[in-house]
Amino acid sequence: MILAHLPSGYVLARLTGQPRGLPMAAALLGAVFPDLDLIWFYLIDDRAFHHHRYWVHAPGFWLILGAVALPLIRRYARRFLLPALLFLAAVFLHIVLDTLAGSIMWLWPFSDRLYALVEVPPARSHWILSFLTHWTVLAELALILWAAVLFLRRPKPAEPLKA
Repeated sequence: MILAHLPSGYVLARLTGQPRGLPMAAALLGAVFPDLDLIWFYLIDDRAFHHHRYWVHAPGFWLILGAVALPLIRRYARRFLLPALLFLAAVFLHIVLDTLAGSIMWLWPFSDRLYALVEVPPARSHWILSFLTHWTVLAELALILWAAVLFLRRPKPAEPLKA
C-alpha cells in the first residue's frame, strides 16, 4: 500500500462509530505510524535494508506492546482505552494492508522471514510506478473511495441553539 493507509484509518474509526475527536485522531495516527520508519530508512539508515524489517512493521512487537499497555491503560487511564485500541487496530490494519503486495515479518520474533500475498514485479522504471500500475492498486483505490464516501456522508456537528 502506498496511498490508502490514512483512508483506512478513517474507515476504521467511522466503522467503530468514532467520527471525530481523540479516537479518530488515534485511528488516523495508527494507520500511518508504521511508515514513520521511512524517515529513519531514508535519512539515517541510507536504505540499508527493507523498511518492513524495522520493529514498527513487526506484528509481534505490537502484540507484546498491546499486551503490556492495554491492561495498564484500562486500569490507570480508562478514558484513553478506546483511542489506544483504535491506534493498535489501525497499526494492525496497516500491517495487513502491507501484506497484500508488500512483505511483513508475521512470525517475528521467531522468524525474520517476510510474507506477502502478491509479489509486484519490477515492471516499470521506478518501484512506485510498478506498484501504481499493478492490479493490487485497485484495493487501494477501493479503500480511498470508501473513505471518500464516508467522509461526504459524515454526520454534521450540531449547531448551537440561538437565543
